[in-house]
Amino acid sequence: MANHKSALKRIRSNDKKRLRNRFQHKTARNAIRKLRSLTTKKEATKLFPNVVSLVDKLAKKNIIHANKAANIKSKLAKFIASL
Repeated sequence: MANHKSALKRIRSNDKKRLRNRFQHKTARNAIRKLRSLTTKKEATKLFPNVVSLVDKLAKKNIIHANKAANIKSKLAKFIASL
């Protein structure tokens, strides 16, 4: 167990940040799954900007790597083009 006041505060803040990151990451993954499950191009193109925005926010906050975000966006764009 931590002995210093600042270490205890760091543990609390790390837990809050971890939970926030998990929630945002899971939300983005669910949005990606929802987009991939769509069958019409019209619906997919409508949802695409929202999903890209979520992925960009994750990359900006270093929750996921910038290259992974680029790969996800590229694969989703390719998927929509194939519909």
